[in-house]
Amino acid sequence: METGRGCLAIPLLLSFLLLPLGFPTTGAADGLIRIGLRRKPLGENGRIAARLLDKEGKDLMARRYGLRGGVGSNGEDEDIVSLKNYLNAQYFGEIGIGTPAQKFTVIFDTGSSNLWIPSSKCILSVACYFHSKYKSSASSTYQKNAGKSAEIHYGSGSISGFFSEDHVTIGNLIVKNQDFIEATSEPSITFLVAKFDGILGLGFQEISVGNAVPVWYNMVNQGLIKDPVFSFWFNRNAEEGEGGEIVFGGADPNHYKGEHVYVPVSQKGYWQFNMGDLLIGDEATGLCSGGCAVIADSGTSLIAGPTPAIAEINKRIGASGVVSQECKAVVAQYGQRIFEMLISQTQPTKMCSQIGLCASDGTGAVSIAIESVVNENKDVSSGLHNDAMCNACEMALVWMQNQLSQNQTQEKMLNHIIELCERLPSPMGESSVDCAAIPSMPSVSFTIGDRIFKLQPEQYILKVGEEAEEQCISGFTALDVPPPRGPLWILGDVFMGVYHTVFDYGNSRVGFAQAA
Repeated sequence: METGRGCLAIPLLLSFLLLPLGFPTTGAADGLIRIGLRRKPLGENGRIAARLLDKEGKDLMARRYGLRGGVGSNGEDEDIVSLKNYLNAQYFGEIGIGTPAQKFTVIFDTGSSNLWIPSSKCILSVACYFHSKYKSSASSTYQKNAGKSAEIHYGSGSISGFFSEDHVTIGNLIVKNQDFIEATSEPSITFLVAKFDGILGLGFQEISVGNAVPVWYNMVNQGLIKDPVFSFWFNRNAEEGEGGEIVFGGADPNHYKGEHVYVPVSQKGYWQFNMGDLLIGDEATGLCSGGCAVIADSGTSLIAGPTPAIAEINKRIGASGVVSQECKAVVAQYGQRIFEMLISQTQPTKMCSQIGLCASDGTGAVSIAIESVVNENKDVSSGLHNDAMCNACEMALVWMQNQLSQNQTQEKMLNHIIELCERLPSPMGESSVDCAAIPSMPSVSFTIGDRIFKLQPEQYILKVGEEAEEQCISGFTALDVPPPRGPLWILGDVFMGVYHTVFDYGNSRVGFAQAA
């Protein structure tokens, strides 16, 4: 989450209602503790939450409820945490910190690795006054961490504070001597209106700020669970009281059908793996024909991917975004030239730099300020191209390559790309659809391992508001993660709500099965 480490995120605002929460705790004959959480149905103020993105291409945001499971361990070795679902966009559960335990609501986020909560020493940020704050003097197990500072930057804000050490209670487990961040500054409105107090990261230590040992690692190292596995079930029916579950030590067989399809983690940090091509309807798109890097992320509400691919999907499903003038201008001015360069086998990574819109390093998404031209009167002409023109050129290039692979004519190709430009999402990331058209929209499928994972339109479209004010939002949003980490896809709650997800730490793999 810090510069050079942490999280992936999409610059979407969280606009949530603040309601008092109750957390009744009940025991169970199988030794598991279930924490019942109320669930707020879909309502007004329904801007969709995704994830916040820092400038290095890192992340935040998440959710749900609890029960019990298998995956090679018995019920006594598993622990379940109940999760609450807010707007099918924000799921969170309760933990305790200190002795006696001070209660906090947190997002269980597989896209980050630190635990942070507001500190009682946070006095200058309004957000801290709307959330529970940790008071170290009230805990007999608190340990000072030499005043080590911490700072996490996101696309729409940041938090800063210092590391402390204390016991963390999750369900009926007590994780001893856990490092966490006491946030003393939360200036972003995101944290002011959020319904959670903090974040509990479940990613790998490789992306941990300050190289702090994640809570999950300590759960395993302290022998609190038998099997180094945890799993998520997200209930996407917002009218049901149960929000979902996270199970530590296994998976609840009541919440999935059939066997999980497992794929190996390709790069530790996020739970990252490789996937094959995407299908719209039953037709291959070629968008990932050579394979794409993807992460399973409980902290992201939507499905995020590179802008060219998301624009293609949103066009095919009929989603409309804000018209990108830069995109259309590039197609109008340079479309024919790019087409001719592709036909002549010019190296694609160099094309946008060759026509003067991007830097010539071949890494993509790098703008260049074209040198000012001094005319005969020695006046300086501005004539500078910006990042938007560079990005638009690279998007058009990707689209043209895809169209050429389908043997499209130049005229059809350019017309198609103009339509794609008009499908680019708004600056806030979302694209809307006609709610009445949902039954006629195509399915969108992802190839993972040897299986096709299909999403029907009612599963990838999120409904916000009621009756005359109801809006339907595409579950696909653009996120361009720069190299070397990107380009990268994120399968967030829209996907994980349909497919029960197992994070197998012991075997470094991720598994998916039909949710039940």
